[in-house]
Amino acid sequence: MIRIPRLLSRCPRRPFSTISVGSQVSASVLAETEDIATVSRLLTVVRQRSNPAYHNVMPMRDNALWSESVLKLKEAATSTSAPTTSSDEEKVVPRRMHDSYAELVLPFASDVAVLEQYINATGGIRTGKIMENLDSLAGSIAYKHMLGPGVESLGPIETRGYYIVTASVDRLDMLSPLDPKRDLRLSGQVIYTGRSSMEVVLKMESIGSGKPDDTVMIGRFSMVCRNAVTHKSHKVNPLIISTPEERALYSLGEHMKGRRQLSAAQSLTQVPPTSDEAAQLHAFYLSHGRDTLPSALAKPTADATANVKFDTAPQKERVWMGDTVLAKTLLMFPQERNVHQKVFGGYLMRLAYELGFANASMFCRDSVRFLSLDGISFARPVPIGSILKLESMIMHTASNEEYPALVHVGVRANVVDVKTGTEKTTNDFRFTWCRDSPAQPSAPGRHVVPKTYAEAMLWLEGRRALELGSLIRGTQKEKEGEIAGVSGVGV
Repeated sequence: MIRIPRLLSRCPRRPFSTISVGSQVSASVLAETEDIATVSRLLTVVRQRSNPAYHNVMPMRDNALWSESVLKLKEAATSTSAPTTSSDEEKVVPRRMHDSYAELVLPFASDVAVLEQYINATGGIRTGKIMENLDSLAGSIAYKHMLGPGVESLGPIETRGYYIVTASVDRLDMLSPLDPKRDLRLSGQVIYTGRSSMEVVLKMESIGSGKPDDTVMIGRFSMVCRNAVTHKSHKVNPLIISTPEERALYSLGEHMKGRRQLSAAQSLTQVPPTSDEAAQLHAFYLSHGRDTLPSALAKPTADATANVKFDTAPQKERVWMGDTVLAKTLLMFPQERNVHQKVFGGYLMRLAYELGFANASMFCRDSVRFLSLDGISFARPVPIGSILKLESMIMHTASNEEYPALVHVGVRANVVDVKTGTEKTTNDFRFTWCRDSPAQPSAPGRHVVPKTYAEAMLWLEGRRALELGSLIRGTQKEKEGEIAGVSGVGV
C-alpha cells in the first residue's frame, strides 16, 4: 500500500503567520516541496509501469523546409475558402498516465562530445541549455499524451487540428548538485488534465557511475491545447486513474492548478500590498530612499520573517533599481522555430536565463550560483522574423549567514513593432542567484532600491520570491541535508 502525500492538508512546520506573504500560496508551495521525495518516488513507480520500448519515443516536428512553411502561410493568408474546423473533439480517447512517459538521457559521463556542448567556462553544466531541454521534453510529453505512446511524428497541424503551447512554468529549485561526471536523465509524464490543459511533471536525475540515482530537480509545466483554426481551447484526452500512485499524482496536479490560480489572484498587479508589506516598504524607503537621513533612521533593521536579513545596513552601496537594467535585442530566425512555426519557448528560456545571469554577476561584481527559477509566464508566441527585446532588472536583494548576497532578477521579453515602435510582452521570467564566494571585508555588498511606485511593486514581488525560496531551501536542508544549488559557477 502506497501512502498518498497529504499535499492539500499538510500543516507546514514553519510559522507562516510570520511571513508577509504568509498566505495559502506560500503554504501550498512549501507543502509540495516538503513532499518532493514522495513525489519523486511516485513518478518512479509510474515509470516502472510504462513500456520501455516507448521511453525514447517522442513526437517530433517533420523536417519541412522553412521555405515550404512560408509558402503555406502565404496561401492560407490569400485563401478565400472558409476555414474548416478540426475533427470532432468529442472523440478523445482516455489515456493512462504512464502512456505519456518519455525520457531523454544526456550521457555526460560516457560521451565527451555531448558534455562539450553543455559544459561552461568553469567546468559546470550550462543550466540555460538544460532549461531548453526541459521545455522541449514537456512539449513532447504533452503531444505524446494526445497522440499515443508509439507516435513519432506530429504530422501537419492541418491534419492534427490542434496545437499545444506552454502556458507557464512553476518554480524550479535545485535539490542537489549537478555532477558533470554522471549522466543526466530528464523524464516525466502528464499527471493531470483539465478540459483543455495538462500538468506535466518533469524529473531530472543524475544516474550511473555505480551510484544510486539522485533526483536533482522536480519541474512543473502547465500546457494548454488550442484549436488550429479558431485558436480557442481544444479538448485534451482525459486520464485513466487506476492506482494509488496515480491518484496521488493527479491530486498534486489538481493542487498545482488551483494554487497557480490563487497566486494570480494575489498578484500585486491585481491587489494592493498587505499592511505588513506596506510597512516594510516604508521602512526601507526611510532607510534608503532618501539622500539625507536622520541618524535615528539610519540604523540597520532586521527582517525576522523568513530567517532572511533584508539589505538595510547603511554601509552597503545603494543602487537605484532603474540603473540595473540590462537589455539586448535580437532577430528571431527560423532555425529556432517550434512545431507551430513560432520561436521555440525553450530557446527563449535560455536567452532569458543567460541575460539574467550576466546581470546578477555584474550587480554582485562576483561569480554567482543559480538557486531557483521562481516562475515563467508565456503571454503570447514570438513570431519568426520578429525583433525581440529582452530586458532584465534586479528586483530585490537580500542576505543571510549562508548567502552573503541573494539577487532576484526579472527578465521581460517584448516583441517590437518596427512600424509603430510599440512593444508587446510575450514572456516574463523570474530567477534567483546567490554570490558564489564568501563576502570580503573590502566588498560590503550592494542593495537595490526602487524609485517609483511601479518599481516598488516589483521590489515587493521579488521580496515574496526570496522569502519563499528561503523557506523552501530551509525545508530541503532539514529533509535532505546541506543543499548548495547547482554545481559549478556560470551559465
